[in-house]
Amino acid sequence: MQESLEAEMDEALGYGKYDSIEKTSANSRNGHSKKTIKTELGPIRINVPRDRNGDFEPKIVPKHQRTVDGIDDKILALYATGMQLEIYLNK
Repeated sequence: MQESLEAEMDEALGYGKYDSIEKTSANSRNGHSKKTIKTELGPIRINVPRDRNGDFEPKIVPKHQRTVDGIDDKILALYATGMQLEIYLNK
């Protein structure tokens, strides 16, 4: 889930975490906020990425939401709409 949130941030900003050369907007990353969400599998602690302008609106775990049902369905829906979810295995 953490990798999905990071990929959402990449999509929102238009460049990857370490690709500041390709940066085209004035907005940038600004750390993370800790959040505990309740899922079918039990509570999960995640770090939600933030941006400087406060424009980032996560789709997997929306702001102010603490309960997430059907997380698998949400991830599949993001794939279906064309969002490229990157898993950072080599970083």
